[in-house]
Amino acid sequence: MTSGPEVRDNTVEDRFELFVDGKLAGIAEYQDTASERAFVHTEVFADYAGQGYARRLVDAALDSTRQQGFGVLPLCPMVRHVVESQPEYLALVPAWARERFELPQ
Repeated sequence: MTSGPEVRDNTVEDRFELFVDGKLAGIAEYQDTASERAFVHTEVFADYAGQGYARRLVDAALDSTRQQGFGVLPLCPMVRHVVESQPEYLALVPAWARERFELPQ
């Protein structure tokens, strides 16, 4: 039996990890400040590409970040794309950073 994708926050490695059928399938790396979490790199490994896993990983990472009370700095292009396309995630980006990342105000 296969299990669905699972996303875990690996705070030791400063990254969210996507597992598919128990195997590491992708990562979303971050760096925390006192009030913001900067997403610096997202990668879904080749065997899992093109199956929507990157979006699941980023959605879960952003949801967890919101629950933890951090603002979001979308340095990673994938995270920026998701933030830009979802108003509920755009609200996580501090107003001062929206202009810097050329995001809607």
